[in-house]
Amino acid sequence: MTPFSRAALLAAVALCLPPLAPVFAHDAESAPRPAAASKPAATLTPEAKLPLDPRFSADRVKADVAFLADDLLEGRDTGSVGHEIAARYVAQRFASLGLKPMGDKGDWLQRITFQKTEWLDAPSGITINGPAGSGTFARGVDSLVSPSAEEPKLDVNAPLVFVGYGMENKGLSIDDYAGRDVRGKIVVALRGFPEGLPSETAAYLVNSKYEFARAHGAIGIVQIDTNASAKQRPWDKRVLYGSQPSFTWVAPDGKPFDETPGIRVRASLDGKGAAAAFAGAPKSLVQVLKEADRKGARPKGFALKTSARFFGESKSSRVTSPNVVAMIPGSDPALAGEYVTLSGHLDHIGISPAKPGDPADKDRINNGALDNAAGVATLIEVAHVMMEDKVKPRRSVIFLASTGEEKGLLGADYFARHPSVPSDKIVGNVDLDMPVLTYAFTDLTAYGADHSTLGKLTADAVAPMGLKVTPDPIPEETVFVRSDHYMFVQQGVPAVFLATGFGNGGETAYNYFDEHNYHQPGDDMNQPLNWRAGARFAEANYRITRAMADGDTPPLWIKGDFFGDLFAPKAPKAP
Repeated sequence: MTPFSRAALLAAVALCLPPLAPVFAHDAESAPRPAAASKPAATLTPEAKLPLDPRFSADRVKADVAFLADDLLEGRDTGSVGHEIAARYVAQRFASLGLKPMGDKGDWLQRITFQKTEWLDAPSGITINGPAGSGTFARGVDSLVSPSAEEPKLDVNAPLVFVGYGMENKGLSIDDYAGRDVRGKIVVALRGFPEGLPSETAAYLVNSKYEFARAHGAIGIVQIDTNASAKQRPWDKRVLYGSQPSFTWVAPDGKPFDETPGIRVRASLDGKGAAAAFAGAPKSLVQVLKEADRKGARPKGFALKTSARFFGESKSSRVTSPNVVAMIPGSDPALAGEYVTLSGHLDHIGISPAKPGDPADKDRINNGALDNAAGVATLIEVAHVMMEDKVKPRRSVIFLASTGEEKGLLGADYFARHPSVPSDKIVGNVDLDMPVLTYAFTDLTAYGADHSTLGKLTADAVAPMGLKVTPDPIPEETVFVRSDHYMFVQQGVPAVFLATGFGNGGETAYNYFDEHNYHQPGDDMNQPLNWRAGARFAEANYRITRAMADGDTPPLWIKGDFFGDLFAPKAPKAP
């Protein structure tokens, strides 16, 4: 049976599922693998000592994850039949619980058009010209270049200018563009950020490098690894993810969204290509990287003596994929017109392409059980318990299962800019993404909470569960800007992204998942999943969401906070 016909068959079944869907068996080719001896086991705090409100069901969480992570959905890629099935399943679950549909035209789905751009099978890459001569670095081997929908036949040639880390912020006395003329040129920037910056502020600065380049008149940016960033994410992994098609959402007026118009080139160079870019420069690449290795060092920029030509041919097409949106109306007439949003992305990355030498029966389906079927199952479980409450939340609660997160947080970005309620009435967001549910967690990391009153609210809400809120354990990963909550932050909405913490064996569990299962076929139902932990995670998010919805005042940015001042300068602030 072809992939499409199997998925189409399941689609017909999904439309008439009862509230708790039966679990479909996995295909024979993905039979359970034997458990690895190195898999983590919780040994510090016994599961039985961690309290759980009996209203939250481990079995319900398991059933929803099992359906959404089934092989027949083929990894729920944006625009795929499998994702469409998943969206209809979530909509049916919301309908069975009695939520109110908040999609297009009174239904459950907010349909989004995406523009997809991918390289054609033709030569592409970067040619460096300079004192050492000319050298070409092929895309996908020594270089990465993002395809451009605006220029299907990309051919850009411009001088190169080194700009350090390529960041600027007056409040932090950072100005990597000081004294540099980059108008009409391509900037070369170190990847990541210098040690010593606050992690979430640094995450914003890293995420804004294209905007900084555009603001100074550059027409492109090439990033090169520091020794630290190369260790954190080796080049072969960058090639794996950097070779994917690019996506952007299309506005209702038919225009593709472009956050940095004028930036014609987005690229990366590996060691040999990066070294060629610095040929004849005042400092060699080796000297620059050695300087960047020093704690807190910020290498200053200088004009390079090289230019670069970026070339390749691409094609663009359009696909559609829906957000699923539902609501529990608020019970307080004075507050029901304000909205708290609970979100989690429904999409994943689909099926990996076959590699030379792969056996015919190799499992290539990226099921996304924890990333992020578990988050969506949590969303559904919170809705289930909240609908059973005799007294509903005072504020209205929106449940958003977004699409396109794996393509760049696109579904959440679209909803945050085109919500189905007045945008200025969305007062807070809780985002659920990839809880690692393979151990009995005893703490949570609340990314973004300390920027607003959500910090204290979150800690107080989960304290009765014996949970603590702990600081970001992996600041170098800039997690704060890498999940859907950040799209709400950019619209001025206080938001928090909840993740299971590193205590009680969590660090080992996270590292194992990151190495063996993250964005790989191993993220499936064959993992040693702890469903009671899944129910506890749902309870924690329920408590936080209810606290936001029931408070006398909505969440407020802290006075003087970096993100509050940046994205919501006129909003009321808390001391």
